[in-house]
Amino acid sequence: MTTLRRFCCNDLLRFTSVNLDHLTETFNMSFYMTYLARWPDYFHVAEAPGSRIMGYIMGKVEGQGESWHGHVTAVTVAPEYRRQQLAKKLMNLLEDISDEIDKAYFVDLFVRASNTPAIKMYEKLDYVIYRRVLRYYSGEEDGLDMRKALSRDVNKKSIIPLKRPVTPDELEYD
Repeated sequence: MTTLRRFCCNDLLRFTSVNLDHLTETFNMSFYMTYLARWPDYFHVAEAPGSRIMGYIMGKVEGQGESWHGHVTAVTVAPEYRRQQLAKKLMNLLEDISDEIDKAYFVDLFVRASNTPAIKMYEKLDYVIYRRVLRYYSGEEDGLDMRKALSRDVNKKSIIPLKRPVTPDELEYD
């Protein structure tokens, strides 16, 4: 039985094996601690019996006005637990928090343009490619900014794709 629960400080010492995938961004401890302190509602783990971490999601809420949105900073599932819809459950949890608690207009995420399996999964979860970000990953690989409109965005304006790619310095950060 899988348990979804909030990420806690002790998990920082136990989740390394989940991050071994070459497509998973790994951050320094202070980065994780900042998210844990500032956006605890957006940081969850999927835990197997025996307290083994199966995967996690880390995100935040940011923006202003109609750009107020939930953001998925990282979602990853250990290889031995994939194809069990854990990523979908974690994504749904973050989307629900963004929609129902923080009243965001949309949820967004960035994914490597070469990560076809992840892009397909996000599309199955109703995400659309909003824009391409040139050389987003380490100045080498393009990223795709994918978005899903939430209930507050009645007219779905937040997911109308941009017609041209952007560069990382054109992104809005809060």
